[in-house]
Amino acid sequence: MTFSRNIRSATALAALLFCNWACAADAPAVAGIPVEFILFAFTLLGVALFHHHTFYVALTGVSVISLYKISVTGFRTGAGLAGLAGHLGHEWVTLANLFCLLMGFALLARHFEKSHVPVILPRFLPDDWRGAFGVLAMVWVISSFLDNIAAALIGGAMAHQLFRAKVHIGYLAAIVAASNAGGAFSVVGDTTTTMMWIAGVHPSSVLEAVLASAIALVLSGVVAARQQHAYSPILKNVHAHTRVDWGRLFIVALILSFAMITNIVVNTRFTAISDSFPFIGVAVWAAIIVSIPVRRHDWEVLGESLKGTFFLLFLVTAASMMPVEKLPAASWQTTFGLGFVSAVFDNIPLTALAIKQDGYDWGFLAFAVGYGGSMLWFGSSAGVALANMYPEAKSAGRWLRHGWHVALAYVVAFIALVVLRGWEPEVIHKAPLSDTPAVAPAHPRH
Repeated sequence: MTFSRNIRSATALAALLFCNWACAADAPAVAGIPVEFILFAFTLLGVALFHHHTFYVALTGVSVISLYKISVTGFRTGAGLAGLAGHLGHEWVTLANLFCLLMGFALLARHFEKSHVPVILPRFLPDDWRGAFGVLAMVWVISSFLDNIAAALIGGAMAHQLFRAKVHIGYLAAIVAASNAGGAFSVVGDTTTTMMWIAGVHPSSVLEAVLASAIALVLSGVVAARQQHAYSPILKNVHAHTRVDWGRLFIVALILSFAMITNIVVNTRFTAISDSFPFIGVAVWAAIIVSIPVRRHDWEVLGESLKGTFFLLFLVTAASMMPVEKLPAASWQTTFGLGFVSAVFDNIPLTALAIKQDGYDWGFLAFAVGYGGSMLWFGSSAGVALANMYPEAKSAGRWLRHGWHVALAYVVAFIALVVLRGWEPEVIHKAPLSDTPAVAPAHPRH
């Protein structure tokens, strides 16, 4: 506990000292880089280095960035505290939607896990390396409609039983890669794609990532499956007498249906008010309340998810304050690079920055920031969650040495997307965004 307090204090003190130096120097940029980006980079670095204290690092980061903008640059909505209030007043719908979706999907994931589908599916697998690949394919499919963290944990649980608790590091990397690849082409499969969806990206724009996602699954999955089969072959006939709980599957389908139908209706029939109320998040919780008589919801999971949800909201809020007009122009080359950045820094704030900047090909971005985080164990929330289940995976060196096929698959799949699909940028905001204080700012649609 003392160590935890020391880490939090040191992180907060370092960030505040840097902010004070920047403000005292009256320097809105250091070596041409806006101070906001430097503070944001320190926040992401803290998240990467202090995996057990990410909540406090993110809280410190968003607080320091807010103080800097209040004191020095102001916001697009004005200067000082009034500018901050106006900024948060503009962003509250996006943040509320994210909060409701993340908490609601935590309940959804628990229902899917308790439906027994994850332990029944392995009955139909071959007993050679193709069975190991089949598990990865299942994780890929599950992650397309279930949160990628839940999909990775389900894959890890299946692997633990099917391979006698002997799971190769390269195979663990492939499970994370499969979960991130599956979520990359679905607006309900990953927090990053859900953020794009809320911002106004059409689901079909993200769906094009399925091409790169499938290529990456095959390239990385076949190598990893052979690694696992040589290390510990698959064990057949696990849970041979388990039955599906159809009531829980109904709840999963109901929550997803409410979310998708509401988003389609609001963004096609009620576009003018889509950024005034968190319709999608409310729809998810309406489905949860309606389904209470069907099965008991595991409400205790909400407490477990609350801290992680606020961590993501802090990062998204910090990203929303960045002067994105100073970023490199959106291009496939920039997006390709973001995939490697995502392996080190959390992909949530990277996605928030890209959405604010606008003008990306959203399928390219979804694959890059989603799958790219698989190249290191701490590059995605799915990787961190699976490493908690398998502590031996918490080694960047071993992950890179045995999971080399993940990085190779990213490069090959991204190039294939460029060649076969081509870069087709799409603007989703009504007007260009700027953090320069203005009297009557233009409000983007979220």
